[in-house]
Amino acid sequence: MRLTMCVIGLTLIGKVGIAGRVEIRQNADASHTLLRDGVPYLAKGAGGSSALRELAAAGANSVRTWGVETLATTVDGKPFLDRCHELGLSVTAGIWIKHERHGFDYKAPAQIEAQRKHVRDAVRKYKDHPAILVWGLGNEMEGPTSDGSEAAVWKELNELAAIIKAEDPDHPVMTVIAGAHPNKIRMVREHYPNIDILGVNAYAGAGGVGKALLGNGWTKPFMLTEFGPVGHWEVGKTAWGAPVEPSSREKAASYYAAYQTLMDDASATCVGTHAFLWGNKQETTSTWYGMMLPTGEKLPCVDAMTRVWTGSWPANRSPKVIGVTTPLNQAVVKPGTRTTASAEVIDPEGDPLTYEWLVVSESQDTKEGGDAESVPPTHPECIPGAPGPAVEIRVPQKPGAYRLFLFVRDGKGGASAENFPFRVAN
Repeated sequence: MRLTMCVIGLTLIGKVGIAGRVEIRQNADASHTLLRDGVPYLAKGAGGSSALRELAAAGANSVRTWGVETLATTVDGKPFLDRCHELGLSVTAGIWIKHERHGFDYKAPAQIEAQRKHVRDAVRKYKDHPAILVWGLGNEMEGPTSDGSEAAVWKELNELAAIIKAEDPDHPVMTVIAGAHPNKIRMVREHYPNIDILGVNAYAGAGGVGKALLGNGWTKPFMLTEFGPVGHWEVGKTAWGAPVEPSSREKAASYYAAYQTLMDDASATCVGTHAFLWGNKQETTSTWYGMMLPTGEKLPCVDAMTRVWTGSWPANRSPKVIGVTTPLNQAVVKPGTRTTASAEVIDPEGDPLTYEWLVVSESQDTKEGGDAESVPPTHPECIPGAPGPAVEIRVPQKPGAYRLFLFVRDGKGGASAENFPFRVAN
């Protein structure tokens, strides 16, 4: 830990900026404070790399990335880091560290040296940018379902952290783990002393992360680096094994409750939070984790986080789906069956709403740890009529697992999304 403070001036290509020193102060009561340019700083943001203007407008002050490749991209016609700095967003800059489950061998010297060079080069390239807050060295390196017993991973992370500190003594190093498993905490404490901040990805148990870390002997600060809806591995399933996705309103409540509970219980040691995911991705479904639709509209969870970040609801809130009635919900139906679905939806501002219903095949390409998944096919022939709050549905002829999706948009950038699994069988 570095307890002295300084401000370093530098000239960036094409602009002049101030590279702020970021450090951790341990207080007399054993609490921790993140200092940015000597001023206490609590990171309040989301993970993602798009819609940065909207993120800042929602009241966030920080964004988390996963790989240095993101830092080389452009947003709104400007370099990513420059655009973040312009918008007042600090960056928890991820450096992707390869996983054993993807074939990396932590006993192979050539692979290890190549990765060390990658880390060193990345830090040298970006360390002086004023948007940098923390180096995010790796994400769930132990594997999302592991108890973290592989000491070689933690020992190598310790070496990589030492490289970062040698190149850049002005920004802390954080590594992110999946959940607060006691053995993971023990292994990090024993084999990774160079870590400054522990990042934790958690979903159903996100609000209790601070207490769990304290109970497992963690004494350094931490960040909640991913949180949001209940995870697809944590929910109930249909009789054929399809996870039941929470509703848009349930997800919004999860984001809000996780943040408030965490800060009520662990504000003394929590130095930041990043909601997941600012954007959209296919992971189990196309809507489970994204805080926005692929078409760009914000979902109710964005409204919830805006309330958290600013203390007020946004001027335009997303539509609220009160309920959806359909015989398809978690049902087994015969091929070609004709049925219906209807939705009760209100808009807080009374905006006129548009409705989109889709039948989508259940994903057959689910992965672990957030690895990229292919998007399953849709079946537009199953919704023959004009879209509206009530529709007729023609069940697919081909047996298999499917989902009925509903998207409701207010025409002003707000939306809600729901889906209901069903199975077609003879």
